[in-house]
Amino acid sequence: MSGHLAVIGLGPGDARYLTPEANAALKHAEVLYGYARYLERTPLREGQARHASDNREEGARAVAALREAALGARVGIVSGGDPGVFAMAAAVCEEIERGPERFRALDVTIVPGVTAMLAVAARIGAPLGHDFCALSLSDNLKRRDVIERRLDAAAGAGFVIALYNPVSQSRPWQLGAAFDRLRRHLPASTPVVFGRAVGRADETVTVTTIDCAGSAHADMATLVIVGSRETRLVERPGRAPLVYTPRSVVEVSA
Repeated sequence: MSGHLAVIGLGPGDARYLTPEANAALKHAEVLYGYARYLERTPLREGQARHASDNREEGARAVAALREAALGARVGIVSGGDPGVFAMAAAVCEEIERGPERFRALDVTIVPGVTAMLAVAARIGAPLGHDFCALSLSDNLKRRDVIERRLDAAAGAGFVIALYNPVSQSRPWQLGAAFDRLRRHLPASTPVVFGRAVGRADETVTVTTIDCAGSAHADMATLVIVGSRETRLVERPGRAPLVYTPRSVVEVSA
């Protein structure tokens, strides 16, 4: 029997963001692996085994799932948002590359999902309407100086920046440090959007400017979007403002 591994994106939270392809993959899996909080978001299927693990055990989780699939099982690994954006798809590919030949012989499917930056952007307007990039502020897998150079390069080149993993208990200072760095390149009025738990019952979206932005607005459930010099904020009486980045750029400052 030939095994199969599906890496399944659950989207940002609510079941309405789960794609039909992802829902079918969840139903098809005989066994699911994933971070415990993500597994809790998936409907329980009769006869389906589940293996929960900690959020920082991506490599071990990928290996366990690959081994079970190599034995012939239909296996799923769940991932919040999109599995290819700072998530499990890359971890699985890494383990396939350095693992035994039987891993490379497996049928592997990456099932996309709605990633956090798209969900937050849709809530507030169109801040990603022109060129943008995504950066993780976590220094677990890269050095701090690499993060700093990429922040400088992205802001200096005129990109809107989506910041993943903005703070954690072990690094509560890093988002504030990132804002301090970005203020060297951006006007004080640059819009900043904090989208926390978008797609869930405790969702909050906060809009401010980079001169006022700080770590108090964020936790690990937050996605931060920092505008470019071109990004606009449109006030609407009695309604939430719109934040958007025009599709055309007159000038990009160095």
